[in-house]
Amino acid sequence: MTELEIKKEAEKIQQMYRDDPRSETFNAIPYGPIGTGKTTMLGTARRPLHVDSFDPGGTKVLLDKEGNYPPEVYCDTRWEVENPFQPRVIREWDEVFHHRKRIGYYDRLGTYAIDSATTWAQDIMYEVMKKAGRAGGVPFQQDWLPQMTIIENAMREMVSLPCDCVLICHDDSDKDESTGRMFVGIMITGKLKRRIPLIFDEIYYVHTKETSKGIEYQLLTRPTGLFQARTRLGKGGGLDTYEKPDFKHILRKVGLPTEDRPPLLGPNNKE
Repeated sequence: MTELEIKKEAEKIQQMYRDDPRSETFNAIPYGPIGTGKTTMLGTARRPLHVDSFDPGGTKVLLDKEGNYPPEVYCDTRWEVENPFQPRVIREWDEVFHHRKRIGYYDRLGTYAIDSATTWAQDIMYEVMKKAGRAGGVPFQQDWLPQMTIIENAMREMVSLPCDCVLICHDDSDKDESTGRMFVGIMITGKLKRRIPLIFDEIYYVHTKETSKGIEYQLLTRPTGLFQARTRLGKGGGLDTYEKPDFKHILRKVGLPTEDRPPLLGPNNKE
């Protein structure tokens, strides 16, 4: 390979990165106990914001005083109710998700979110068991691998979208088999506790702290001895160990765009 060919290859790689619509987006997993403000934090994301809600009533925290979602906040709540004996949610969601990809819907979004991975993964298991002829029963050992495969494939497709992506998770304690130490990470099946975080840029532990001024909500951006967390965007001190739960605040600190994308239904949209 000549010097000129090497230069052209390097320039090609640089141009590919500049042309990639994901180069100015980010993806994150905020996880933590119930009631720590994970869903509320979605209100600080770049808009238009689309939330596929699997937690019954979970997105009510985003409603304004009149009971409406703010302009350019779209919450698809049809996924919140599932029947384990006659599951249909994941099959229908998968069809809708790919229809939106085909029509370029995600190209117009500022942020796409799933709330939460816990109920979404459970719905996947319902579908796996239905296909095995055991709908509504107890999962067998052979059911977990198909569920894990579907989850991991869907997550890889999610982070390839041309918008910011957020996966809301709950927390779970586990033991590191190699060291015997306990740790707190995302609640998800088996080895996906290790693999899913590798797919995402940011892993934040969301928690509350009691202060003299009341309850303070915080994001942990770096690991402690117990809690798992990580920031790729905040490397080199771009983010403090503890940050306020505000996506645009984080984007601003790491030098990514904070501007909303053009509205889907116009500037005066009121859902």
